[in-house]
Amino acid sequence: MKEKACKNCHFISMGNICPNCKSSILSEDWVGLVIVLDVEKSDISKMIGAKTPGKYAIHVR
Repeated sequence: MKEKACKNCHFISMGNICPNCKSSILSEDWVGLVIVLDVEKSDISKMIGAKTPGKYAIHVR
């Protein structure tokens, strides 16, 4: 199974529903990867709007 990125929050997961925002609008067509370990200390997580630790796509088509 291929990893999918949520079109709403860009969270990357394996299922058909985003575990981050509970959206079902996912795409297999995504580019770039950001791994957020600590949302409180990460400036990048603030830039991309990440609220939980995990893998995020930079661009989702």
